[in-house]
Amino acid sequence: MPTITYIEHGGREHRIEVPVGRSVMRGAVDNNIPGIDADCGGECACATCHVYVDATWLDAIGTPVPGSQEASMLSFAALARPDSRLACQITVNESLDGLVVRLPEGQH
Repeated sequence: MPTITYIEHGGREHRIEVPVGRSVMRGAVDNNIPGIDADCGGECACATCHVYVDATWLDAIGTPVPGSQEASMLSFAALARPDSRLACQITVNESLDGLVVRLPEGQH
């Protein structure tokens, strides 16, 4: 099972095994990781699962497709950056073992 590292804004790390096929957001919510609100439950409708993808993983994860619902939602996210993604839109697979995401200071 792939391991994802979630790093809170303050630096605290959580290494969590997330089943293949689940989203990075669901892995955080199921394991009570602070900083992922997931208000819409993973429907790409709120941007409260906003994360920063670690630079070493950005090529593997990619950026949101321009004009996509994710890109639109990120335009409303607090503190969005070029490495921003919505965790609900990242589906875990074996190649993401070791993925590192950082959480912004806030989700609203």
